[in-house]
Amino acid sequence: MRTAQKLTLEDARIMMAAAEAKARGIGVDMDIAITDDNGSLLMFHRMDGGRITSIDVAICKAFTASAARRSTRAYGEVSGPGGPAFGIHVSNQGRFMIVAGGLPVFVNEEIVAGIGCSSGTPDQDEVVAQAGVDALLASLA
Repeated sequence: MRTAQKLTLEDARIMMAAAEAKARGIGVDMDIAITDDNGSLLMFHRMDGGRITSIDVAICKAFTASAARRSTRAYGEVSGPGGPAFGIHVSNQGRFMIVAGGLPVFVNEEIVAGIGCSSGTPDQDEVVAQAGVDALLASLA
């Protein structure tokens, strides 16, 4: 049997604070979701100007990143017609996201979380998510 590392609520707070700060820094109010290693929602925050239509998108990006252990951008790159993952976006009752902004979080090569951001462009969403990942990893160093 092996012992698995688990994301704590304090860890999620570190990620959320950094992601929100980055979103403010680039001038885009975001919806930000953080899931544990199996894709279950641990924390969600919609900034004042975050899009209501992006709530579910952010949550699903975090779910995809943690449950699939791969960035949503990576799935987007292989999920077009003729691609090896074509059609994956309809899996898991449509929760599988294939647009940038969802990142898995690995600690010692083990998945511990996913973070998903939405309301900006896909690149903006990913930059904000990366800020959350970077903050958690820095706190563990």
